[in-house]
Amino acid sequence: MNTQPSSILVGIAGGTGSGKTTVVRRILEAFETDVICLDMDSYYADLGHLPLSERRGYNFDHPDAFDTALFMAHLSLLGSGHAIDKPIYSFAEFTRTAQTVRVAPAAIIIVEGILVLAERGVREMLDARIYVDADDDVRFIRRLQRDVTERGRSLESVISQYTETVRPMHLSFVEPSKRYADVIIPRGGKNDIAITMVIADLRARLVQRSQD
Repeated sequence: MNTQPSSILVGIAGGTGSGKTTVVRRILEAFETDVICLDMDSYYADLGHLPLSERRGYNFDHPDAFDTALFMAHLSLLGSGHAIDKPIYSFAEFTRTAQTVRVAPAAIIIVEGILVLAERGVREMLDARIYVDADDDVRFIRRLQRDVTERGRSLESVISQYTETVRPMHLSFVEPSKRYADVIIPRGGKNDIAITMVIADLRARLVQRSQD
């Protein structure tokens, strides 16, 4: 029988390039072994049955692009103290790989992704909801740099994807989800005061958790 108290589930959402990764990194550094991150990007639906040309044109910013059922199942398992085998997604091949990575539970579980607060089922599982905000031009430049240098995309493909799907989906799903946030962090990872306050709140929650 598992007698450990439930994990603290912290959702971190925001548009592409908003600074979510920096905020997550700061929290991970603050808590070390007491925290893990479950990224929603690893749970894109498996498109291995489609030719690469079709995968490239897929709308990866719509809620239907994600295997949300598996994501929620894994989050539930981690939150109740059970390890999971997280999928590994290839951004070069636009599909899930055959490999997985074992993830053990922790006292704090950060749930990170653009649609974390947009998906009602995920949102209702969270104990704290954070939205990381940044100006549109800043977010676009960051995405452009990331996709070209880290994901092997061409300049033209990044711009095309941004104008055709990323921006419209941001306006339709990501930006409106801000209303569900308990905390909004403007200026992304550069907002030291907001991040420090979030970390202090999580420390207090950890103390309370140990006393329950």
